[in-house]
Amino acid sequence: MRIFKFAIVGASGVVVNLAILWLLTELAGLFYLLSAVASIEVSIVTNFLLNEHWTFSDRRSGGSMLTRGVKFNCVSVVAMAVNIAVLFALTQYAGLYYMISELAGIAAGFLLNFFLNLKWTWV
Repeated sequence: MRIFKFAIVGASGVVVNLAILWLLTELAGLFYLLSAVASIEVSIVTNFLLNEHWTFSDRRSGGSMLTRGVKFNCVSVVAMAVNIAVLFALTQYAGLYYMISELAGIAAGFLLNFFLNLKWTWV
């Protein structure tokens, strides 16, 4: 059941991520990779808060909320590296639209994110 909650939170993060990615790239004129880093970080924060209070609300023995937040961000930065690599490769070399490439990047980081957070952040 926990992975489904994590997936629902992740889906909300996808919406946040894609909205901010599009806004920063199309309206603010930032290069899509810079927009992606910013949009991913915002979705990391929103995902942490939702996971902290819903998905893993019964697993808070891993230190303070700040400690778990730092751990979550560390794990998410690893997944972000995977995400950005997929985004870049699919956009630059496969010629996909950056928003489609971002969805593939998000999918690539999902399981890594879940299992690392399950085993390290919320122990």
